[in-house]
This record gives sequence, structure tokens and C-alpha cells, in this order.
Amino acid sequence: MSSSRSRLPVPLPPRLALFAALVLALVAGVAACSGGGTTGLAGISPTGSPSQLQNQYVATVQHVMQSVVQISTSNSTGSGVVYDSKGDIVTNAHVVGNATTVKVREPVGTKQLNATVIGAFAPDDLAVIRVQNNAGTLKPADFGNSNNVQVGQIVLDMGNPLGLVDSVTQGIVSATGRTVGEGTGSSALITAAIQTSAAINPGNSGGALVNLNNQVIGIPTLAARLPNEGGAAPGIGFAIPSDTVKNIADQLIKDGKVTKSDRASLGITAQDAASSSGQADGVAIISVASGGAAATAGIQPGDVIVGLNQTRTTSLAELQTTLAQYPPGTRVTIHYVRDGESTTRTATVTLGSLSS
Repeated sequence: MSSSRSRLPVPLPPRLALFAALVLALVAGVAACSGGGTTGLAGISPTGSPSQLQNQYVATVQHVMQSVVQISTSNSTGSGVVYDSKGDIVTNAHVVGNATTVKVREPVGTKQLNATVIGAFAPDDLAVIRVQNNAGTLKPADFGNSNNVQVGQIVLDMGNPLGLVDSVTQGIVSATGRTVGEGTGSSALITAAIQTSAAINPGNSGGALVNLNNQVIGIPTLAARLPNEGGAAPGIGFAIPSDTVKNIADQLIKDGKVTKSDRASLGITAQDAASSSGQADGVAIISVASGGAAATAGIQPGDVIVGLNQTRTTSLAELQTTLAQYPPGTRVTIHYVRDGESTTRTATVTLGSLSS
């Protein structure tokens, strides 16, 4: 027979009592954080409405995607960004390759437009194409100031990876001021590159790296590769800064070529010495531009550059990377070998400006 009297609570052991108090405090804290309309998981408030940050993402994608196109050649596809109201579109030089005409798929649509390649600058991997008709249907993007980019800044990468048109990935700016080469067979060396964790895949090249102010701050161009494995390194991609894009694009639009860049030049054509002369390391000069920096300093075809200032240059890639550290007009010391001599010669060179 059961009793109708209330049962007295049984005291908990001290350790269990402390654990229970902590659990109650944690539950109360979670309840407090979930109330009052604050943002919950995945940018969604407890009421199910989007957060302010999510609204910014959506608004930026809707705004900038109208300026991102797909570019197709006879053997490849990539992305481009509408640059001005005349139908000029900026993209990567490696996207257009040797093509003189390309097809442009209009932003967020299926209509194909014919375009002509009006100029390319391989050292910065940039090119400009111009649509032949219906330029008024294209919306120019707003290119921001890449000098204002900050590490940790949220960015979106918009393009057409693997043929998946109008795609977006998101990440942050991981670093700025990187110098990166595009690998064997490419003369491109991207200086002051923006490193981002936003995924960059084949087809994204030439697209838009965008901040949440609807500004293009860079042109995605390549992803890092895993050493000795060949695959892409997740979360490590690089974009050409918008200031470089504007400088090069303006010259290509005006003259069809780059007459002056902020990249230093020795005025030589060269290759790795090991591939031409059997020498273990260094950069073998094939030709010297008349009136260029090297010619003025007395450097000749056949000479092998082995150092610049205090840095050894065992390959053309190393020489290009070292040169990228200096602006045009800088006086540097070139160390080189002539005719297999055992003694290294030196010459003082005033660096010129790299051009098409």
C-alpha cells in the first residue's frame, strides 16, 4: 500500500552534486545564448530567418555574379569578369592561350557571344577579350583596391569550375604579397598574389575573388599543388591582385600590349643553363634586347647568370622570383660566367620595366 506523503529528496554525494550544478549551469547558458533573436548555427537565427551575414553573402553573389562569364576556346574553358561598358572582359592569359577568338557565355544565362582577344600579358597571366555584339547586356564589375585587402577578410570565389557554371566558394584571405609561379612551361610569375582558402578549381581561372562590399579584389589563377603527388593542395589558392589587373588591363585595352609594368626586367631571353650548356646550375642567356638593362651593362648571349645581388640563381625560376623583389629602376649586381671561365664576373645593372 502506497503512502500519500511526499518523499524527502535523497542528498547527492558531493561530487555528483557539483556535476549536477555544472550541467544545470551549462543548460541555462545555452538557453540564454539561444534567446533574444541571436544568430544560431549556419547563420540561421532560432526563428529560422537568415542572419545579417548570410544576407550579405546572398546579396554579394547576386550582385557580382552578373559580371562573371564563362569563356570557351576550341580546347578549354575558363572564366572572365566584365571590365567596362565597351564589352571588355578580363581573364587569365592561360585561359585564352593562342586563340584569337573565343565564345562567351553571358552571366547567369545561356546565350553565347562572340569575342576577340585584344591583348595578353603572359608574365602576369592576364588577357582582355572584347565581345563583338550586345556589349550593352553585360554589367561591368566594381574592381576594388587590393592594397586594402587584409588577412582574415571573408572572400567569395565566383566562376565556372569543372564546367559547373555560376559557382561560388567561400573562404578567407590567408596571406598577401605572395610570389608564385605557374609551373613548368609557363612564363607567368604572379607577384603580390593574394592567397585564399576559397576553393579554386580548373575553370575558376579568370573569375572573380570578391569581398563582401561587392568588389573584385583579385582574379583567381591557380591552386597550390601537393609536392610529389600532383593533386591540388586543399585550401591554398592564389589570385592576381586587382591593382595589377587594372594596370595591365588598361594598357591592353589602349594599345593591345603592355608598354610598362611594375615588374622589373633585365631585357634578356634565357633558359636553365643545365638544359643548354651542361653547366650544373645558372641561367643561360639566349638573346639580349638592344638598349635593355643587360645589354647596357655589357652582358652577352651565352653568358650564364649565377647570382643577383646576394642571391644565387640556379634556375630561371629562381632568377624571376628574385627579380620580382625589385621595382624597375633599381640598381643591382649581376654575377655571371662567360665562356666556361672559372672566375665569376660582375656587372651593375639598372633594371628596366617588363613589357609585352
